[in-house]
Amino acid sequence: MNLVKKASFKAISSTTNFAINRKGLRRLLIRSMEKRIYKDLIKENPDNRPSKVQEDKYYMGRSIFRSIERTIEKGNLSREAMDGLLRVFLGNVFFGGFYKRLDYIKEYSERPPVFMTISPAKRCNLRCKGCYAASGAEFKEKLSWSVLTKIIDQARDLWGMNFFVISGGEPLLYKDDNNTILDLYEKYDDCYFLMYTNGILISEEMAKRMAKLGNVTPAISVEGLKKETDDRRGKGIFEKILGAMDNLKKAGVPFGLSITVTRHNIDVITSDEFRNFFFKEKGSMYGWIFQYMPIGRKFTLELMPTPKQRARLYEWEWQLLRKEDTFVADFWSTATASDGCIAGARPGGYFYIDWNGNVMPCVFVPYTVDNVNEAFKKGRSLNDIIHSGFFKDIRQWQFDYGYKKPPQEHDNWIMPCFIRDHHGKFLEVARKHNVNPADEDAAVALKDKGFNEGLIRYDKEMKELTDPVWKDHYLGSG
Repeated sequence: MNLVKKASFKAISSTTNFAINRKGLRRLLIRSMEKRIYKDLIKENPDNRPSKVQEDKYYMGRSIFRSIERTIEKGNLSREAMDGLLRVFLGNVFFGGFYKRLDYIKEYSERPPVFMTISPAKRCNLRCKGCYAASGAEFKEKLSWSVLTKIIDQARDLWGMNFFVISGGEPLLYKDDNNTILDLYEKYDDCYFLMYTNGILISEEMAKRMAKLGNVTPAISVEGLKKETDDRRGKGIFEKILGAMDNLKKAGVPFGLSITVTRHNIDVITSDEFRNFFFKEKGSMYGWIFQYMPIGRKFTLELMPTPKQRARLYEWEWQLLRKEDTFVADFWSTATASDGCIAGARPGGYFYIDWNGNVMPCVFVPYTVDNVNEAFKKGRSLNDIIHSGFFKDIRQWQFDYGYKKPPQEHDNWIMPCFIRDHHGKFLEVARKHNVNPADEDAAVALKDKGFNEGLIRYDKEMKELTDPVWKDHYLGSG
């Protein structure tokens, strides 16, 4: 999207207010965006990617546009939420920021990251089995309001960043200097926020405020249907989640799902019953899928989807994206649409900051060499942080793996993950930079011989299964 000209962005912005209340104009606006990305991605292909990779990107973008259009047509959005999706998300996020990024490119000879994930607080009102963040009610760690806002100010000013993912802990429990997480969304009304939440705090009044803000979409965590969700999150949680969805739908807030897939619930997640219930009956606009990662509380290799299950999930997600225009995505199955691994502040990628200010390459790489609290005290900026040797070596691996290679030299983006799919390389880079584990679980994992050897064996099996698909489907016509 970095090739979209400023005139195109102005045209989108100027027509948005008219489009909000005019069905025909809304459809025309969205179709014009589809044509634009088709031209940019498939006809022009400026980054010289395999043609099938570019097709995946197009289908991903089209499913985003049509999921938004479908939600609007159903009358499930407030006026402010429609404005937020069309003007802020599709305008500022999807097509904006071009000229600010040029300054960064001039200095560093590569594009900046386009979003980041921030966990403002570790505290949570649930204590889920296998939580990646090991959150709970007893934790008090949090970012100060001044540091939180400085992070966003710098990201906007340095990189033209207008999209932020807010995670946790439970973000709706965050409070500092009399400011809540909703106050953050109000302060930065030119930005769009995707908030991962367990949903049980979303009352009718809170949903109404989100609808008025218009620039936030909650992604509510589910593990499947009632049995799977209550088994992991606690008895009665599923019904509370459904109540939160009803509150959001009634108020006109776009919401989606945050789905953790394990080897035990994958059959439920990929079932017609699951899809019909959440996407058609309850009104979910999208689904973010997280394949269980062996980090966090009581980490284990036994919950990871097997390579064969991952292959099934890959087929299921692309079926929904290509043929049903239902927006579902994860960092693994749909990595072709993001040019592989996006961690480490890769061009067009992201990085992660937790409640202690630790800066990490990814939510699922709980190792750090920098802390934003300390960096700001010393007058260092986010630019300084993301150019650490640790981050640079991750990006160099991404570049060598395929990001900066011609099509026929691309390696397999069906298994893109730096820490899970290429665990041997992760260990090499982590040890080189003497990384600091973000918590005790991460420290144990780094030294656990059986854990590390098990992941390396897993990677070999995944490679044997998916390399033929990558070579035949993606490189065969590249």
